[in-house]
Amino acid sequence: MRTRFRAVSALLLGAVLLAGCTSVESGTPNAAGKAEDRPAVAKFTSLPADGATEVPVVEPVKVTVAEGTIDQVTLTNPEGKAIEGKISEDKKSWTSTEALGYGKAYTYAGKATGTDGKPVELKGSFTTMNPAKQIRATLFPGDNETVGVAVPIMVRFDEPIADRATVQKALTVTNSAKIEGSWAWLNDKEVHYRPQAYWPAGTTIHIDAKLYGVPYGDGAFGKSDVTSDFTIGRNQVVKIETGTHQLVVQRDGVTTATYPASFGKDDDSELTTPNGTFVVMSKHDTWSFDNPAYGYTNIVKKWSVRFSNHGEFIHENNDNAGNIGRVNSSHGCANLLEADAKAYFDTAMVGDPVEVTGSITTLPAKYDWYDWQIPWAQWQTMSAK
Repeated sequence: MRTRFRAVSALLLGAVLLAGCTSVESGTPNAAGKAEDRPAVAKFTSLPADGATEVPVVEPVKVTVAEGTIDQVTLTNPEGKAIEGKISEDKKSWTSTEALGYGKAYTYAGKATGTDGKPVELKGSFTTMNPAKQIRATLFPGDNETVGVAVPIMVRFDEPIADRATVQKALTVTNSAKIEGSWAWLNDKEVHYRPQAYWPAGTTIHIDAKLYGVPYGDGAFGKSDVTSDFTIGRNQVVKIETGTHQLVVQRDGVTTATYPASFGKDDDSELTTPNGTFVVMSKHDTWSFDNPAYGYTNIVKKWSVRFSNHGEFIHENNDNAGNIGRVNSSHGCANLLEADAKAYFDTAMVGDPVEVTGSITTLPAKYDWYDWQIPWAQWQTMSAK
């Protein structure tokens, strides 16, 4: 019996020794799953993902890494130009800082080092959206212009806009006077901005229309961003009370000039100078006036200042000298003697208000620029948001 026990004990001891050897081997670097053969722990994630299509052009491209830090990321366009981007302070992400182009294929590549010290690489590509239609926008006033206190800010589009609310959200106006205004859509291709009262003299204004990549609706998108920086000049207002036969110029509420004038015919609603607050739209050393319905064409007059697209100007008309200062006999314009017309012309500025009262007719708000013909409460309702 004693001999048998010893034999069994020997067998058990051998089994224990064998088990001990297996445990040691599994923990050594040379066993299956050794450290140098294990996969790197760092993992890249990119947005948009590799192979993505119809990618928006204004949303930033973002690359992140888990269990590691980014060493380098490049994003290149089809021409091989690198897109600007920035690695975060913790080196966990990279974000593009410039917009992408429509209908282009972009390639990204990157390198990172994992927490295990092993390098990993990023490779991929994607393509951006290619809109069926790109719509161009223009701004007025333009850069570095100096304009009058009644000037409206205008954004004009080449084609009608379906989604006006989205477009309007991309428009920003800031000004040194810190006064608020409101946008109003005059039609489906044009939106204007003005304050409740005239701009303060000397105000500097910045318009930022971030329209590139903005969806306009019906498959159309913004063609490009546009900006403008301009200045409001001195406060000059022209006041016309038709019954006085005088045109009055005021600076900061003080009369600086009074000129004898002849306005539109008092008793003819088609030919009178209409009531309203208008805006100087343009200045011309000479202008050819044509109205075949009333029997004249190519009547050239000097020092012409347009203040309505309905056809009203302030201009020289020495041919009507006998009525100037006495009788209203024009077809709606303000006629001045040549010397007075020149004197006024030299002081006039695009954007100056022209306020007309005393007429039998008030012009409806439909002849551009008619912004100040619309009461403020109504103007605000014309905003898209």
